Amino acid sequence: MSHQPFDFAQVRADFPILATEVRGKPLTYLDNAATGQKPQVVIDAIERYYAAENSNIHRGVHYLSERATDAYEAARAKVAGFIGIEDSDEIIFTRGTTESINLVAHGFVETILLEGDEILISHMEHHANIVPWQIAAEKTGAILKVVPVGDDGVLDIDAFDQMLSGKTKLVAITHISNALGTINPVESIIEKAHAQGVPVLIDGAQSTPHMEVDVAALGCDFFVFSGHKVFGPTGIGVLWGKREWLERLPPYQSGGDMIEKVDFEGTTYKGIPGKFEAGTPHIAGVIGLAAAVDYLQSIDRVGALQHETALLKAATEKLSAIDGMRFIGTAARKASVISFLINDIHPHDIGTFLDADGVAIRAGHHCTQPLLKRFGVPATARASFAFYNDFDDVDRLVNAVQKMQRFFG
Repeated sequence: MSHQPFDFAQVRADFPILATEVRGKPLTYLDNAATGQKPQVVIDAIERYYAAENSNIHRGVHYLSERATDAYEAARAKVAGFIGIEDSDEIIFTRGTTESINLVAHGFVETILLEGDEILISHMEHHANIVPWQIAAEKTGAILKVVPVGDDGVLDIDAFDQMLSGKTKLVAITHISNALGTINPVESIIEKAHAQGVPVLIDGAQSTPHMEVDVAALGCDFFVFSGHKVFGPTGIGVLWGKREWLERLPPYQSGGDMIEKVDFEGTTYKGIPGKFEAGTPHIAGVIGLAAAVDYLQSIDRVGALQHETALLKAATEKLSAIDGMRFIGTAARKASVISFLINDIHPHDIGTFLDADGVAIRAGHHCTQPLLKRFGVPATARASFAFYNDFDDVDRLVNAVQKMQRFFG
């Protein structure tokens, strides 16, 4: 799809919520790693579906059902193209990254994992890419192994090389750390895993909002992400898997629409993608996600990433000048995420104080408790940028932090 050169003013105007005032001050939204805001075209697409197309899909022969079905399946093709895939049947719609990982974990429990097998993850994983594998290990007797992270928040690749073995049945790793912003060398990880016949799942929840992703070029076996992180609706997510893997894994849930035939003597299931999409899906969410994909493909994403990188550089430099500032995660390759602490001020107090100035950040463990425990802290404050943020947002963040520091002495 053709796009225009990155035009910040136009892009920012596309997101109506950014005009909000918080206690008489302009909203400075820096919680993008938690969820992205929605452009007007996404809001309009969801409203249009409910106002003019609302119907269940795949079952009806009437006009509205056919329109809804066409929109739903067209969205599948758009999402496939968005991540560089030709076979849209390999796109499975889920509730989000978490359910996508759980679907794969369930399949591995049922068909792959045996006692003594190993699952390899990293120390920087989101809980959604830890807990499903812990449960899988408990159910099968498999062993969960964790690749360590250095003091700078960079994955220990030498340790990965040593831990990857003939016992490894899956590598499941995040593309970009939601807590640190570290960009992992997934291309190299995939290549090394495949050299030993090991499949790889990539958690793309944080990479898809920031960069163009081509999973065919990456060569991974599974790729997962959430709609709300890519400026689409909540409650919708994507699992992409290679056809041979999806055909091998059993259904995750069962019920209507994922069956070919039901009889009391037995049931046969649809092929992919149908066998993984039981019941009435989040049709409006899928249509909204398609609108978000169209929007992202209409803008200059290379220019957008360059803009984000400039924001990260400016914010890091200005925050570094504040006494008592400590950054958690200082990788050379990172996305526009800054986790920080200031002296002994609790991150929740930082978040509350900044909110009084209209600056929205995240404070807490970011669903990465093992990672923060490794750094010896229970929580951090996290500012995360998107392409619709600007240098005024950086200045308001820095000014609010300086004001807070003066207040706490």
